[in-house]
Amino acid sequence: MITANMPLAILLTNSDGSPMTAMELFKHGGPIMWPILITSFILITVAIERVIFIFRENGRRQPEVVEKMLEKVEANDVNGALELGKKSEDYVARILVYAISHKSHSLANSFTRAANQEMQRFSLGLPTLDTCITAAPLLGLLGTVTGMMGTFAALNSGSGDIGASTGAITGGVAEALIATMCGLAIAITGLLPFNYLNARLDEARHEIEDASNSLEIIINKSSSTAAR
Repeated sequence: MITANMPLAILLTNSDGSPMTAMELFKHGGPIMWPILITSFILITVAIERVIFIFRENGRRQPEVVEKMLEKVEANDVNGALELGKKSEDYVARILVYAISHKSHSLANSFTRAANQEMQRFSLGLPTLDTCITAAPLLGLLGTVTGMMGTFAALNSGSGDIGASTGAITGGVAEALIATMCGLAIAITGLLPFNYLNARLDEARHEIEDASNSLEIIINKSSSTAAR
């Protein structure tokens, strides 16, 4: 029978006193554990793929190539800048190549178009992670509600013998605790890669903006010099 001073850990142990295994926890968590499991799988998959993408892009960064491209543009060696950029896998260099190649039409528009394409690559998966982080604790809360509903249903079973309903009562409380724990654990775990990816997205945006400002200053300077 459940008492007010019963340790909550007792609800998460087997009848012989041994702690529940992961499969037993999943089983006692109730039907809500299936959507929680799917949510966790999606979150982990997307987070791993995105972190690998960021590490790969960091490994391809060549800021010295970007600087050399800008120097060549300033020296009116546009072809040399394009040759440098086309050999590089740096995303900022790719943006500069596209912008310089189309600067005769509209430098600002071409740079913005290329930058948006790169930013889209960096932001992929973030809405999915955000949805999983938001949904996980809500699913846990739903499991809490369904578990407590089972507990109250056992209390109001009409048998009048609470001792006979102890299994159903503890099962409902355990379902509520397990679902809440899993939902919160998934949300907390997902916050780490989500915040890292957002920080890296902002960093990439600043790097692109810095290259854009530098290119614009160089082009305007060249135009002013040519007009004299």
